[in-house]
Amino acid sequence: MLRADNVTFRYHAGTPIVVDAVTLEVGRGDLVGILGPNGSGKTTLLRLLSGTRAPTSGRVLLDGTPMARMSRRDIARRLAVVPQETELAFEYTALEIVLMGRHAHLGLFEVEGPRDYALARESLAATGTAHLEDREFHTLSGGEKQRVVIAAALAQASDALLLDEPTASLDLGYQLDIATLLSTLNRDRGVTMAISTHDLNLAASICRSLVLMRHGRVIASGPTGDVLTPDHVRELYDVDADVHVHDGTGHMTVVPVRRLRP
Repeated sequence: MLRADNVTFRYHAGTPIVVDAVTLEVGRGDLVGILGPNGSGKTTLLRLLSGTRAPTSGRVLLDGTPMARMSRRDIARRLAVVPQETELAFEYTALEIVLMGRHAHLGLFEVEGPRDYALARESLAATGTAHLEDREFHTLSGGEKQRVVIAAALAQASDALLLDEPTASLDLGYQLDIATLLSTLNRDRGVTMAISTHDLNLAASICRSLVLMRHGRVIASGPTGDVLTPDHVRELYDVDADVHVHDGTGHMTVVPVRRLRP
């Protein structure tokens, strides 16, 4: 469905390469985690996959069509991005936030109709936030805000989401809620997802495959069980870690043991 083909990116001529000759594929129905330390290029890669940045070389394809040939509106109808943080200049209700996801589907000067409202409310229900539709967004908790933003993304493009650090700044309970929500949307609704994250345990618990990045390059990729190894964690973060399958959940768990160098 979504493919980066030997993609390289730098912000300006003469500046360092941020993403370096990366090739990856996100198939329909996949749940892929993109992992790496700060400055590894994973968020930039997500922007390239979303079409909000154009690669310096290489290309990104959506269902076989190069994104460079597609309009922003056409891309937005098929891919939605969930940012790490959502800041609003004005006060909106949760329902109004989700309706914003329908803008890519509206014509010039067209306003939302009954179908748009129905899809927005369906998206709120899918994320467990239907009871919040009349609440102002700024009054919601961090976890509630994140679920509403995911609902807006579903209303925009219900088949593919790109998420940047979806559990950042959330407490443990909300992290579990978001992880469960993403897993459910992928399993029950077939939503394709690529997730950029620092959270190894989130990725281990819900992602079927991983892409590990450092210094803009992919150092390993493949099924989660094959890629998430102590050797790869050491190469990625300079940390010795215990990686094992949790007896209770059946998920892989990563426990940092020792930092190798400051």
